Amino acid sequence: MKNTVTSFQQQKNAGDKITMLTCYDYSMAKLMDQAEINMLLVGDSLGQVMLGYENTLPVTIDDMIHHTRAVARGASKAFVLADLPFMSYQISVQDAVLNAGRLIKEGRAHGVKLEGGTKVCPQIKAIVEASIPVCGHIGLTPQSVNEFGGFKVQGKTEAAARQLIADAKAVEAAGAFMIVLEGVPAKLAEIVTKEINIPTIGIGAGPGCDGQVLVYQDMLAIFSDFTPKFVKQFAQVGEIMQQAFRDYITEVKEGSFPAKEHTYTVSDEVIDKLY
Repeated sequence: MKNTVTSFQQQKNAGDKITMLTCYDYSMAKLMDQAEINMLLVGDSLGQVMLGYENTLPVTIDDMIHHTRAVARGASKAFVLADLPFMSYQISVQDAVLNAGRLIKEGRAHGVKLEGGTKVCPQIKAIVEASIPVCGHIGLTPQSVNEFGGFKVQGKTEAAARQLIADAKAVEAAGAFMIVLEGVPAKLAEIVTKEINIPTIGIGAGPGCDGQVLVYQDMLAIFSDFTPKFVKQFAQVGEIMQQAFRDYITEVKEGSFPAKEHTYTVSDEVIDKLY
């Protein structure tokens, strides 16, 4: 079954948890799609895990389009959600709509995600009015890392918690079909999930959300620069890959690879003529 905005709302209503993973290329998109992950998030986290940046801030709209287009080619059932990167929507509503449109037209995304609460509601409303599905993102918003002074849990005071709830309601009222809650105390995320009608997706926000998302390099133990507290490593794929690389080096050096079954043949008559 094809995953859509409508099917996600049905999942929330039925208490059926929504699954989302980040994805940045065609091969991984095919694997995730075949595993029946509901949503593939082409996150600006690609800045760190794919491009080696310190944070997400250097990622451009062209970076996002490039990776989103690759993911879209590999997804037949999964919903492809693409991040609007830093400074692609903050300057003006017009910029927000134009860049969201590029992710849909050029990147072939099904929807876009942008960070922020009440401050970005005009952008959300305008993008939705352009017939583009929008997912909100509140709590720990990585594009605000310099403003926050680092990657810190949000909503730990009464005032901050009330603001987070207000942001969620405002984002819903602006027309978003879903909200990502990142770095939020579990009990607060559960309250937000109950207070709004659209689905919530948690990352470091506890099990009370309507679904979960992780960076796939984190959950497969491929990215080792930093592992957040909220990450569970479901497989040690990084170790398996490293061992495969070492085995490859050994076999190449000792001459056991490529073996006969990995090579092509030509008739002796042709070879004899070369001499």
